[in-house]
Parts: sequence; structure tokens; C-alpha cells
Amino acid sequence: MERIIPEVPNSLKKASDCSIVELNKKCLQFIEEVTTNVDEVQRRVLAEILSRNANVEYLQRHDLNGHTDREIFKKVMPVITYEDIQSDINRIANGDKSPILCSQPISGFLTRTIPEASKSPMKATEGSIVEENKKALQFIEEVTINVDEVQKRVLAEILSQNANVEYLQRHDLNGHTDRETFKKVMPVITYEDIQPDINRIANGDESSIFCSQPISEFLTSSGTSGGERKLMPTIPEEIGKRFQLRGLVMSVISQFVPDLEKGKGMYFWSIKSEAKTPGGLTARPVLTSMYKSPYFNNNRFCPYANYTSPAETILCPDSYQNMYSQMLCGLYQCKEVLSVGSPFASGLIRAIQFLEKHWSLLCNDIRMGTLNTQITDQSVRESVMKILKPDPELADSIEAECSRDSWQGIIARLWPNTKYVAVIVTGSMSQYIPTLDYYSKGLPLVSTMYGSSECFFGINLNPFCKPSEVSYTLIPTMCYFEFAPIHRDNGIINSISKSKSLNEKEQNQLVDLVDVQIGQLYELVVTTYSGLYRYRVGDVLRVVGYKNNAPQFYFVCRENVILSIDSDKTDEAELQNAVKNAVHNLIPFDANVTEYTSYADTATIPGHYVLFWELNVNGSTQIPPSVFEDCCLTIEESLNSVYRQGRASDKSIGPLEIRIVEIGTFDKLMDYCVSLGASLDQYKTPRCVKFEPLVELLNSRVVSRHFSPTCPNWVPGNKQWNNMN
Repeated sequence: MERIIPEVPNSLKKASDCSIVELNKKCLQFIEEVTTNVDEVQRRVLAEILSRNANVEYLQRHDLNGHTDREIFKKVMPVITYEDIQSDINRIANGDKSPILCSQPISGFLTRTIPEASKSPMKATEGSIVEENKKALQFIEEVTINVDEVQKRVLAEILSQNANVEYLQRHDLNGHTDRETFKKVMPVITYEDIQPDINRIANGDESSIFCSQPISEFLTSSGTSGGERKLMPTIPEEIGKRFQLRGLVMSVISQFVPDLEKGKGMYFWSIKSEAKTPGGLTARPVLTSMYKSPYFNNNRFCPYANYTSPAETILCPDSYQNMYSQMLCGLYQCKEVLSVGSPFASGLIRAIQFLEKHWSLLCNDIRMGTLNTQITDQSVRESVMKILKPDPELADSIEAECSRDSWQGIIARLWPNTKYVAVIVTGSMSQYIPTLDYYSKGLPLVSTMYGSSECFFGINLNPFCKPSEVSYTLIPTMCYFEFAPIHRDNGIINSISKSKSLNEKEQNQLVDLVDVQIGQLYELVVTTYSGLYRYRVGDVLRVVGYKNNAPQFYFVCRENVILSIDSDKTDEAELQNAVKNAVHNLIPFDANVTEYTSYADTATIPGHYVLFWELNVNGSTQIPPSVFEDCCLTIEESLNSVYRQGRASDKSIGPLEIRIVEIGTFDKLMDYCVSLGASLDQYKTPRCVKFEPLVELLNSRVVSRHFSPTCPNWVPGNKQWNNMN
């Protein structure tokens, strides 16, 4: 094929002797100048490189934060080899067009022969780990001292990066990056306010609606809108920030557990179902996104990323094979395990229950050095068999422990070097603390981090505190934080507004991170790098202390949520609608529900929803049990997609139960509440009960129990997308 060579302009085809002499003179003068002013030129070159690439993911990941001076550059940026950035190179090679290393599009790759010796990853040395931990702790110290300055800079960065996006233009921000103008013109919003724009992106609109960087995927929230998971747009830079926070967490824990990097973590992780939007973007939960990230299993990015579970076992979509293979690897490497955990307390309890059911099979595999034939995923089999070797002595010791009558302290017994249990036990997960204490026999329950699908927010700087004392320090580089005051009336949390939108007065009540007050309740409002502006997260937090100038918050609850077993969140209005749908099954029997309440029963594994119904039956025909079973299923079918996924796919929630109680039970409930000081005039039947004496009263008057006979319908993705296909 003939090569095409650009035509050279006629004016440059010939050069006079004079022009050549002049050109040579300029070249020699250039060499003279740059070799004379070496340091000045080097400073300028570095500043140019950093300013051009200020917003690229790699520099953001290391918190350069737009600085262009040499001193800060050397302080925060590590010295690297090719292996350090190979995962980023692979992303670019595989088609990721986001600005990872450079603000300009990568036009191609130049290949270079790498000596064989340098291809194997270098393990982090003890000295380098100590140094990295020192840097991380120093970073925490600095940002918690200069909180307001950092927050101003973060907001300015977000607004300058996204100055020309449609959403900010729509509200006439006009390129302003100052806090005052931002608060004056930008409304405080909920998901429903931006849902039409979210739908545009999901349907393939690639214009810069929220963010100047292309949206790389949607993170599906455990919160729902119209019964479907909320879709949170994200960018690669945001994922990098989440891993940065994870690194900070491990540096904090290393202060309490020396030589943590020398052992392994046994964590039960699993991926959830993901879907494609009509426009082709992936929609999946945030943890699934993180597990599939090239950063996740890279112990060069984090020296503590040393786990008993091979990546193939974590990424196995089959729940049984996922759990079995991870448990087998964890048991086989039990002497190396220094920490045990799962993202949520409910997940670890399910893992222990799985062990109770299958320990005999697991012991047989360890004894023989084989893998159960039920594990059919070839990649899982290959990865596990690289670890597993016959060990009859270990199998006997595990068998002896599992055969004992009591499983109290089983975690400490099977994994004797465990220093702590890493699980979230705040919010709705606190209901699992007694069960975890039973299985762990006094091991610290460590809640490390606070985040959501919208953004990761903060970390627990005192990770070995009691679960009831957990507080999170919000890291001011993660996003721009604001707080809407919340007030309590008679012990009930009341938001600043019951309507979805806040009026001007209520918006003016929002305060910045440095202006919150000790003891006050707030709803969290965030502005993120991925394009959420003044977004109401819905979390209720209480200020309990300070780290330097950074407030520390206790997580109180998710606003309006009354029932939760795992990642599901059911509010009162949703439950009311589900009960309304279910009572239609009673119409042929001339019966109706006069009162009801509910509670989350976590005594069973997995936990399940329980509804107490008091009936008024006018008909003469007895209501058969199958009708109440149909009522259970109708309620489940009426609940949101997160609940239905937990039941049908993840198996993290048990069948819903209806308990029919004696007539007059809810009068007894009212009498008891009034005896405790409730006002008779203002008393309303609680739609959820958590106080143990109330649950005992209701259970003492149960006349029949009925369970949902099958799982509710659920398919991955959004109901609207499924209707389009």
C-alpha cells in the first residue's frame, strides 16, 4: 500500500543560506538558555504538565488536587514502575477513553521490551508500607485541620471541571465556582428532581448533562424510586476516590494491628446481578463495580489487599459456588487469617450458617485435596486447586470444632489468629450484633467506612470502639458536604420539610461541614465529582465529636425506613400500599385487616419481614391458610426491586410471614404504650415495632402463622427497560 505523505508548503521547500544560519543560531541560543536556567525551566515544565492534566484520574487518585508546585508533587506522588500503572494501561488498551493518565486522548501505544526480571510484581517492603501509612495518616491530619479551605477547593474544582455542563447552565451558574453563588442559584434536590436527566443518559444521550467527563456506568442504589433502584451516574475518577478511602481505612487499622500486611483477610464477597441500560451503560451495585475494578485485588495499590479468596471465587455469579469456594479457601488458609468479614453483618452471619450446613463436605475436600463436584465453574475450580492440597490433620481439627454442640466463638476457634471482624454494624445492621458476638466470642466488631452509591463519605478513626460508639469522620476531599437540620418532636425524627422540595427558607438553613453543632441531627446533602449537585442522600446523622476541625457523625438511620434485613429499605408508605394490595385476597370471605404492624425478625437466618394482622371477619366461611399465603406473596410482589432481588436472587431475605393475632391485641398494645408515657390523644399504632416487650406482647397473642409460598418475581434491570425489550 502506498504511504500518504502530507504535502510540504512551497515556502518551506527551499531555505536560503541566511535562514539556515539564523535557525542554527536560534537553536544554539535555545540550548544555551535552557542549560543556564535549568531549575527554572524544570519548574515550569512540571507546572505545565500538572496544570494540563490537573483533572486526570491518576493525579486525583493521589490527591494532588490541582497543585503544580514541585514540593507538593514530590510529597504526594509515588515513584513508580511500569507494573504500578499496568492496570491503568490495560484499561486504556481495552477501550477506556476517560482521562486516566492524560487530559488529551491517547493516540496510540509505543512498545518497549521489558527485561524478564522486572515483569514480576515487586512486593511492598516493610519500610515502604510504614512510609505509606505515615503519609496516609498525615493526609488525614492535614485535611481534618484545614476543613473549610479543603471544602472550598473541592467545590471550586467540581464546578470548574463541569462549568459547561447542561445542568449547571440550566440553573444559570454561569461558570461561578464560589460557595455563595452556588448556594444562591442551585436548588437542593432529590432523585426525583433529576430522574428525567438520568433517564436521558440511560437511554443513550452522551451530551454533558451532569458531568464534563463521560459517564462510565450507573451505580444502582439500595434506595428506590417508584419501586426500582435509583441509578447514580459515576465516572472513573469517583471509583478511584473510593479506593483511596479504602486505603486510608487500612492505614488507620494498621495503628491498632501491627504487621497486618503479613497475614490475610478472609472476606465473603459476592457480585450482584447487573444490567445494561437501553443506551448500553452498565448498571450495577457499587460493591460489584469495585470487585470488578482492576484496583480491587491489586496489592501493589494497597499492600493489605491480600485475601484468602481468589478473584475468580469472588466474581462467580452462582451464590452456592461463590460461598462454598470462598469458605473452603478461608478454612484451608485459617492459620494465616488476621481478619474476617463481609460488607454487612447479615452477610457474615449467612456465611457462618452456610458453614453449619456444609462443614462435612468442606472438611472432606480439605482432607482429600479435592473440590466438590457441585463446583462446576471452571475458573473457580482452577483458582481453588492452585491453593488446595490434601491436609487430613487440618480437616480433623475443623471437623472436631464443627462437631461440638455449641458454635459459640466458632470464628475465633476456626481462625485462631483473627484480630477483628470487619462488618458494618451501624444503622439497621445493629440488630445483628448479639448474633455476631455469639459467633465471634468477644472479637472486636469493626465498622470501618461510611458511604453510599452516591459517594463514599468518611471513615471510622477509632475502629476498635464499641459498636454503639461508632462515629465517622467525613473526609473533606471526597465531595462537598452540606447539612439540613432535623428536629425531634416527642422522640420522633421530623425532617425540615415533609415535601420533596425545600422552600427558600429551608434551603437557607443548610450549613457547611465546619458549621454543624454537637448533638444536632442533620440530613446529609452532597455535591459530587460525578455530577450530583446539592443532592439529599436521605441519611440522618448526629454530630458526636471532632477530629481536629472535622466533625464526627453517628449514623442514626435512613430517613423514613421502617424495615430492613440486608440492603433492602422499606418505608411506611410502601408497606401500607403492599398491605392494601394484599387485603383484596380477603374480600371473598367478607374480612378485612383492622390493624397491623411489622418487625424485622433476624432470629432466623436469613432474616425476614413479619407482619402482625388483627382481622375483622364478618363472613361465615373460614379463611383457608392458602389465602393468607397468597396475602404474603402479594405483599412481596408489591415491595421494591431491592427487596425482591434479595428474596429471589441473592437469597439474603427469607419468606415474608403474616402472624394473625387475637381480636383486641392492638388495644393491649396501645394500653402498654400509654403505660410507658405515650399520650392517649396522640397515640397512633406504630407500623414497625423494635422494642422487645412490644414484640413479646404481640407474639403472645398469635393464633396462626403463614409464610409466602414462593419467591416474588424479579428480573435484573429496570422495569421500564424490560418493557422496552
